[in-house]
Amino acid sequence: MKHKNLHKSIILILPLSFLLLLSSCFGVNADIILNANGSGTVNLEYRVSKDLDSLGKLDGNERWNTIPVGKADFERTMDRLPDMKLVSFSSKEDEKNVIVTAKMGFANLNGLLAFLDSGGKRSSFSGDIKSGRITLTLNDGRRITDPDLDKLIAGISDGYTVSMSMTFPSDGNLALKDNQGNVRQTGSEFIPKGKTVSFSLPLYEVLTSSGGLSAEFSW
Repeated sequence: MKHKNLHKSIILILPLSFLLLLSSCFGVNADIILNANGSGTVNLEYRVSKDLDSLGKLDGNERWNTIPVGKADFERTMDRLPDMKLVSFSSKEDEKNVIVTAKMGFANLNGLLAFLDSGGKRSSFSGDIKSGRITLTLNDGRRITDPDLDKLIAGISDGYTVSMSMTFPSDGNLALKDNQGNVRQTGSEFIPKGKTVSFSLPLYEVLTSSGGLSAEFSW
């Protein structure tokens, strides 16, 4: 069943705690505010496809259905992250999606990194709160090329984007790179320098990036 394979394949591509949202949803927007003492907030909005969310509950696929869509789900997640807390939560539905909006606070950079990457394998931090660098792997590039799968992904991800911003205490920088460290070409919605840096990419581009894709935030 192609939809079931798609559901599994996207998870294998994007294993980050935050990016696991992409395994069942389209349209992710995360705005991170970093304070001078290392604390801050994450404002997260994502849309869970009703069709794919339902598929995750059928035919033995429960273990793939890892997306928190209710306030209780988020509270359980925060219980496992002692340096994070849920500030506010809301959800609504339209014809295609469950739209979830959550605001979370983190006490320090360890709390933020634990939320973004609970396994600690797809993120890195160097430096300190005064001058540091956070790198997040959006796609590790280890995907099997499948024209039929790519066509399916293109169809169901059309019109959806992955967006992320980070606001620093002072000016910072953002770069999108492949696995070789080469700077990726970006579209018009890209702010690489300033107190707030951000990117917005089509979901299809993130999911099918064969050369890998990482976001590097530095300040």
